[in-house]
Amino acid sequence: MAPERPANRRRVSHSLEAVVDAAVALLDESGEAALTFRALAARLGGGVGSIYWYVSNKDELLDRATDRVLTGVLTQIQSVDDTEGPIDNIRTIAVTLFAAIAERPWLAAYFLRNTTIQANGLVFYERLGEEVMRLNLSPRRTFHTVSAVLGYVIGVAADLGQDPPAEVLDGSVPAEDYLRTIADQWRALDPTDFPFMHYIVDEFDGHEDIDQFRAGLELLLDGIRLEAGLSR
Repeated sequence: MAPERPANRRRVSHSLEAVVDAAVALLDESGEAALTFRALAARLGGGVGSIYWYVSNKDELLDRATDRVLTGVLTQIQSVDDTEGPIDNIRTIAVTLFAAIAERPWLAAYFLRNTTIQANGLVFYERLGEEVMRLNLSPRRTFHTVSAVLGYVIGVAADLGQDPPAEVLDGSVPAEDYLRTIADQWRALDPTDFPFMHYIVDEFDGHEDIDQFRAGLELLLDGIRLEAGLSR
């Protein structure tokens, strides 16, 4: 619970924008665990109590930080309009959100969690939904299609955006060497017991995450085309 605000105490001169920007910076640097009111107050100057002038608790702060990041996402998709087909626009919106979450994995857990605070999240959801509506699906199919796109983008981006192993993070092992080590472990498996692993191991070895994401997205978009009765 937030501490009671003393009536005779002067507020430290921050602003809600400064508080949220500092929260985003802390999240980007060290993740959610690093975002405490004490750390935020130390960065901004002033006491912990001064933060409570602007947000009631950490949940609200996380929701506002998420909404701040989504401002940039909305800016990037402003060029999406009905001069392009809906499938192309869905792809553009999906790739833009993927890039934002891959850069900031913490975003995945809070996206659309509280649309009362996250006005930008609500606008993003609406914008994607409007593109899907152009496919003339039923309300249920439209809802499921939007949910499938968001679920794929958020899930893959959060997974690929995780911190790499310590030896890759500290630079002692190049990322491609680490990936090859895993691939070699798979190659050593008995092909009778692990036929799938042997079948795809050369594709896994040296693959690019963005290519993996885009390939999966195209499979999903092909399914949406089929559902809408569109030709490729």
